[in-house]
Amino acid sequence: MTRPAPVTVTLGGVYFDGHSSRDRAARLTLGPVVTLFLDGETHSFTPAELSVDPPLPGVRRVMRLPGGARFETTDFAPLLAWERAAGRNRALRGVAWLEGRWGSALGAVALACALLGAFVVWGIPALAAQAARATPRDVLASFDEQTLRVLEERDLIGPSGLTAERQAQLQREFRQVQAWAGGGYPYRLLLRDGEPAGDLGVGANAFALPNGTIVMTDQLVALARSDRELLGVLAHETGHVTRRHGLATVYQGLGLGLVGTLLTGDLVSSTSFAAAVPAAILRGGYSRAAETEADRVAADFMLGRYGSTRPLQDILTRLDAQEGDRGTDRGSWLDLLRSHPITRERVAALKALDAR
Repeated sequence: MTRPAPVTVTLGGVYFDGHSSRDRAARLTLGPVVTLFLDGETHSFTPAELSVDPPLPGVRRVMRLPGGARFETTDFAPLLAWERAAGRNRALRGVAWLEGRWGSALGAVALACALLGAFVVWGIPALAAQAARATPRDVLASFDEQTLRVLEERDLIGPSGLTAERQAQLQREFRQVQAWAGGGYPYRLLLRDGEPAGDLGVGANAFALPNGTIVMTDQLVALARSDRELLGVLAHETGHVTRRHGLATVYQGLGLGLVGTLLTGDLVSSTSFAAAVPAAILRGGYSRAAETEADRVAADFMLGRYGSTRPLQDILTRLDAQEGDRGTDRGSWLDLLRSHPITRERVAALKALDAR
């Protein structure tokens, strides 16, 4: 493809000297030599000394002259012909062409919305996971302590009502999971009442904090029909710790701005983090990928110790029935919108691991 032959065009417009807002009528000839006709005088300079701003729909074209002056014109067609011949603003002319057409403009908006949606669905979780991996270990202990304080102040948990003998038994059994989990975390099991102020607490529940603190409630202990069920739950929670699912969930919930500060090394305060944990972990739940990964960790423990994941399947099903989740009985198109797996899917996955 040959380059267009050089052309010479003359444009009518207004001139600004760069020192005042007063405009003056002028003409500008573009060719091998650029000539400005102003107030009966001519001023010449080379095309290399001229810069042409990119086109904007409905706005006068601006050409910047030596010394800070500029020439503005609405003679778009001849200027465009000169630009094509001179090879000026090729890419930006294409942008202007797209901006001047409704179809391309609407398509660009749709593309931007799609990219934004993809970033929210995949980009933010990926950044949150990266921020979780980058959080230093020495920060995690403070997160745990502050989070427990928030949970207690809001009456979401309280002192355990289990007997000292029962608590000691559960602590001994937890040491099996603690020794197995690894990862170098200072695991500890805290037994707490999940309903210290009535139904407003966390109820029958177990959850892990970032530094390896695992809270298990009296209500969950009462719901279990064997300690094997409880150990399966505890092994599941250690999976969340070692994979840093809790950190990633909270960072994602707190938003992209927080993730950005973490990636640049400006760590969020433990108080701000702690205030977000109850909503992010206890109510929001983990993602499908996180729950599936933690279930596999628990399955490794259960299969290694007992040869079956059945105890974990049973307590998950019982918890689901207690919470009144009808999603375990039949599927729904709404299941596609869930960010966390429903219980029937988790139980089916555990059964599949048993079958292997």
